Amino acid sequence: MSEIDTTDNSALENLAVNTIRVLSFECVQRANSGHPGLPMGCADLAYTLFTNSLKFDPKDPDWPDRDRFVLSAGHGSMLMYSMLHLCGYDVPLEELKNFRQWGSMTPGHPEYGDTPGVETTTGPLGQGTANAVGLALAESLLAARFNTAEHTLVDHFTYALVSDGDLMEGISHEAASLAGHLGLGKLVYLFDSNAITIEGGTDLASSENTAGRFENYGWHVQKIDGHDRQAIAEALEAARGETARPSIIIATTTIGFGSPNKAGTSGVHGSPLGDEECQLTREALGWDYPECSVPDEVRPLFLEPGSRGAEKHSAWNEMLEDYREKNPARAADWDRMQAGEMPAGLREKLPVFESSEGSIATRSASGKVINAIAEVIPELIGGSADLAPSNNTMVSGQDSIQGSKMDGRNMHFGIREHAMGAMMNGMVLHGGIRPYGGTFLVFSDYMRPSVRLAALMKQPVVYIWTHDSIFLGEDGPTHQPVEHLAALRAIPNLRVFRPADANETAMAWALSLEHRNGPSAILLSRQGLPIYDETVIGKGSEKGGYVIEREEGDAGPTVILLASGSEVATAREAAALLKEQGVEVRVVSMPCWEVFEEQDADYRESVLPRSVTARVAVEAGCSFGWDRYVGADGTVVCLDRFGASAPIKDLAENFGFTAENVAAKASALLEG
Repeated sequence: MSEIDTTDNSALENLAVNTIRVLSFECVQRANSGHPGLPMGCADLAYTLFTNSLKFDPKDPDWPDRDRFVLSAGHGSMLMYSMLHLCGYDVPLEELKNFRQWGSMTPGHPEYGDTPGVETTTGPLGQGTANAVGLALAESLLAARFNTAEHTLVDHFTYALVSDGDLMEGISHEAASLAGHLGLGKLVYLFDSNAITIEGGTDLASSENTAGRFENYGWHVQKIDGHDRQAIAEALEAARGETARPSIIIATTTIGFGSPNKAGTSGVHGSPLGDEECQLTREALGWDYPECSVPDEVRPLFLEPGSRGAEKHSAWNEMLEDYREKNPARAADWDRMQAGEMPAGLREKLPVFESSEGSIATRSASGKVINAIAEVIPELIGGSADLAPSNNTMVSGQDSIQGSKMDGRNMHFGIREHAMGAMMNGMVLHGGIRPYGGTFLVFSDYMRPSVRLAALMKQPVVYIWTHDSIFLGEDGPTHQPVEHLAALRAIPNLRVFRPADANETAMAWALSLEHRNGPSAILLSRQGLPIYDETVIGKGSEKGGYVIEREEGDAGPTVILLASGSEVATAREAAALLKEQGVEVRVVSMPCWEVFEEQDADYRESVLPRSVTARVAVEAGCSFGWDRYVGADGTVVCLDRFGASAPIKDLAENFGFTAENVAAKASALLEG
């Protein structure tokens, strides 16, 4: 084995950094799959960040005041796994050897919940850039709420390692622009500027001035050699000292550093080095240790920062106890919010809407719900992508969140739907915040990658998507969602609510806030909808699907009309026509398929008895998916085409969303 003079700190550090490189590319080679280039090129950056700057306690990865590290360039996951193992997290060396294998805690891209120390799921480029902005925003919001002159309970940084590819993605522009506007001074990007993508040099597709771009966004910008550890340490210190602006450290690196034949080429980005090149790289780095091993002499270098962090954590715990004694009310809020629990009596705070009030758009009802519950849920923070007056997402009497006003409640995301979605993921992952964000349903397309990741990470984000159907009217098909309901319902672990009236809207909010294992989407109408006595909380909508209007006879229904949202009114009008003809008809409101499917089989059978095969589903969206409820013998009144620009009444008549057409469809089924 190589002889290293342990009194020579420079030589020992070189060995430590090469440990990161070799461990990473050897585990990738062992898996015969992965991305060795970034870990080899960013080893100096990672080593310096973790050993000099990052505040963490590997024995308690969830310590609330830890620094957050986001590997936005998630394809370089072996860099993170190597650092977590070396720095004392519960990530055994055997798990690194099982990289990308079934059931391991080292998947191909970092996944939240699989690996201690992984703060967020990354890999889709750009997501981590906006997650980091959300994490930093949450830190600022909580610091403004909980810190006192005597106790600094919240005081940590968010670091993100970002790549050329991350910064090409449009979401990074949205997120960085807003971070600069808000002055998130505890946010630091480490930009791995290796000028290589899969297809070759970045100059094939990009010639932008990254430094100029971020300066224009209001960021603190530094340029360094990404292999000069002294320069990296000094840049990190300067970034931490610039608390009025977010910082980006543009670090020029060589992808695949150390590989004699592949360093600096696209060939080292996403493919193992190969056995021959692995051996040549070991020789070039002077490496003479067993495969996938860690030299004993470097372990103290990696474990020391965790020991420092544990001491800081212990001191923080003492401060928290003193805080609890001197600020019991705030401390109670802190404990509940950190635990992710809703306050007791949440449902009692929900407004109750009476049928005598007439009609109300569910977007307006949602606004009333937000304002009713905001008082008792201080962690409920949200806003809109510049559509708050339409989405009704503002909390009345509360300030807008700005750089100088981090104790506000109303977030202005700007026209940045994708960043909004990913920032909300970061906010909820931070802990202590329950975020919501609004836009028109048709623009949920712009957010979809972030929504999918929220579902994958099981994070309780709430989406408010209004103007939920063709019945927004004259704006026409560009703004009329048609396929969106089906597309959202196809995302695993996403609850999709489409309430029929104001009370179903209140219940949708309650179920969304009480749910802790995934995101919820509440889809709301632009137009006024009647309020039903049957929807008052406790009468069925909490089960996702229920009988809103029952047949008159005791023998059960001969036909069932199913609907969601505004079409429940149409179904009820159709039921009245059928009853005039002596038909035993049942109307079932289906505000949330996912919640309905969670109910036991007996309940679902009581609502939709299998013996009744004459079923009509009514929904102003595409028919995809309704076959599970209407079966082979049923039919649908849906819209498998784009909408049109016209008044609501004309749209309903021309597309068949009338009581007469629905009743005729039901009659046709009964006639066989």
